Amino acid sequence: MSTAVVVGSGPNGLAAAAFLAREGVQVTVLEAADEIGGGTRSGEAILPGLLHDHCSAIHPMAVGSTFLQSLDLGRHGLEWRLPEIDCVHPLDGGTAGVLQRSVARTAAGLGPDGARWRRLFEGPVAAYDELAEDIMGPLLRIPHHPLRLARFGIAALLPASVLARTFATEEARALFGGVAAHAYQPLHLPLSSSIGLGILTAGHRHGWAVAAGGSQSITNALAAVLVDHGGKIETGVRVRSASQLPDADITMFDLAPAAVADILGDRLPPRVARAYRGFRYGPGAFKVDFAVEGGVPWTAEPARRAGTVHVGGTFAEVAATEREISAGRMPERPFVLVGQQYLADPQRSVGNVHPVWTYAHVPNGYAGDATDAIIAQIERFAPGFRERIVGKAVRTTSGFAQYNPNYVGGNIMTGAKNVPQLVFGPRLTLNPYRIGLPGYYLCSAATPPGPGAHGMCGYNAARSALTHLKER
Repeated sequence: MSTAVVVGSGPNGLAAAAFLAREGVQVTVLEAADEIGGGTRSGEAILPGLLHDHCSAIHPMAVGSTFLQSLDLGRHGLEWRLPEIDCVHPLDGGTAGVLQRSVARTAAGLGPDGARWRRLFEGPVAAYDELAEDIMGPLLRIPHHPLRLARFGIAALLPASVLARTFATEEARALFGGVAAHAYQPLHLPLSSSIGLGILTAGHRHGWAVAAGGSQSITNALAAVLVDHGGKIETGVRVRSASQLPDADITMFDLAPAAVADILGDRLPPRVARAYRGFRYGPGAFKVDFAVEGGVPWTAEPARRAGTVHVGGTFAEVAATEREISAGRMPERPFVLVGQQYLADPQRSVGNVHPVWTYAHVPNGYAGDATDAIIAQIERFAPGFRERIVGKAVRTTSGFAQYNPNYVGGNIMTGAKNVPQLVFGPRLTLNPYRIGLPGYYLCSAATPPGPGAHGMCGYNAARSALTHLKER
């Protein structure tokens, strides 16, 4: 029987391990922490019974992941739940851009921009399950559906600032800009529309789902599939050098590229070592979990029913803050993501006290305290929020790096999603998963298609490894 070792148990490491085990490979996962899951973990942070997601929280890319669907994770307890409204971007004065799962309902709420929203999304959403075959893998390959990808790609190539100018209303511009800002890149750069368009298209097709019982449920279900197929997981095993790696036909790393270079040392080809050590990391996240009595009193009523709220003001404001943090400067009013997962999954709350998940975009390695800035931004669009807070828990950029070493400087994206790294991954190659040593592969979110609990980085890498194994 062929054997594999997977270092790291984030969603991509577990996805790679589950795929290989299902294909008859004997798999062992080595995890440095005492608990598996990487960024896809949940727990009680403030009050007994009040459930918070540690990092990954809302899953528009995961709920429609063809690989996760193929595993029948529902058999292992994973249940997806959808909020009434997917996402709201409030503006001063009480107006807001409102994102519904339905393209038609979203367009109907955007007034004069409704027709433009429909033209932009109706086609890609209708064809998303085919389109995903191309956008959820390496971009430098022969596409399965070239015409569909070309139509989608024309808009994705544009800077988000250019695409935003095609909308007439501030509500539509801000709604699009808030999702585009998930890329952690200045919105005037080429390809800065791509991640936002991908999230919006996937969300319109499958919804901005949460996992019942917390994102840990995704981790638990993946681990159950692995164990069902004879795989093993060992926690508390930190791999620091190649000498610690067991002999195996396949070795996979769900790690940041620099960590792989440190482990493999001189065994790594020099050109790969240079690329991995020169891998760039983007801005960081500063996270505050709140326990909020009665929920957040948003002025814009749809935000009270939304699973996600983007707090940042107009598109111009969001674009300015993303430029600032990319330049290493902390803005006075940062872009803040707010998760209200309990609206779709009420078991996370305790009575009338609800878990509110937030993080601000901050410079990489930011050493300050963004707590007051986050509260002030939410208070701006929800007066009275401050008085409803009954507890909070903070995770700084350094705290993120300690929690998950892949998050260098608090960069929860596992690398900057600039043009070269978005297109090629950690190095210039047609196969971003190969490390340059026979049988060794990289499967972390540093590889295409990037961050999320969709598991596609792990699946793509494992498929590549299995092909190599069969060709030997």
